[in-house]
Amino acid sequence: MNHRSNIVLVIGSAPDALRSRTWHKRVFSHIVAINNAWQVRRDWNFLIHPEDFPSQKRPQSISDSQSVITAEDYVAIQNEYGGFVYAGGTMAFTTAYWALGYLRPKVLAFVGCDMVYPADGKQTHFYGTGNADPLRKDVTLQSLEAKSARLFYHAHEQKCLCVNLTSQQQSRLVFPRVDIAKLESLNQQDIEAMLNDKQGTFDQDYISNAVKREFELCYHFESGRYWEHLHQISVEECSAIDSLWLKGVCSERDMSHKDLSSHSYETVAAI
Repeated sequence: MNHRSNIVLVIGSAPDALRSRTWHKRVFSHIVAINNAWQVRRDWNFLIHPEDFPSQKRPQSISDSQSVITAEDYVAIQNEYGGFVYAGGTMAFTTAYWALGYLRPKVLAFVGCDMVYPADGKQTHFYGTGNADPLRKDVTLQSLEAKSARLFYHAHEQKCLCVNLTSQQQSRLVFPRVDIAKLESLNQQDIEAMLNDKQGTFDQDYISNAVKREFELCYHFESGRYWEHLHQISVEECSAIDSLWLKGVCSERDMSHKDLSSHSYETVAAI
């Protein structure tokens, strides 16, 4: 099978996402748009959004080649990868795990998903300004870098390479950066070589401890509504697991370009 039939593009809503309008559809097997990103280009295959995504922001009509993915579709798949508490309760990660489980790509490429927002609040999204959902105070989102490291590892385990097509200097995603020309030129041998190179940088002791601790704590909620179970979730334990994922997956080189510290989560009451 041609490798291009296994490259999935995930489009978020950052201003950088607009660059994807000039990219040829033939490069990708599927294009997955998150929330408002269905407006970026017309040839998306899947639109994925949460239950509270306003109806007036959804497309009024879709073609036969397009599908809308909702919680009824993605919660079960998310649970197969450990659930929302460990994966991170924001749509960039939810979309990625759904794509891993449903589309089984060889490459999962991201644009407009850096989750970095200007301090002045201007032009936070391609359509103007919006809520910085990944930066909300949430027990599952204490370290976006750690959640992306976890995602990278789980994708790697099923022989899928996560890459970031961003043109931005900063990103919460710790994936290798490639440009569209490089992505177009990748063949299966290149992908396998990149996967093998990364395998050698993993610290399996940290990763094994992260997986073990996730299993022991059992923060798995079949409904996906972890916010209904906050009294059962330890902020400190989740932070400790994040630290293990970062140490296990990310080399110093991976993190060297980042000056973004994990945003804080205020410990409250019984959490």
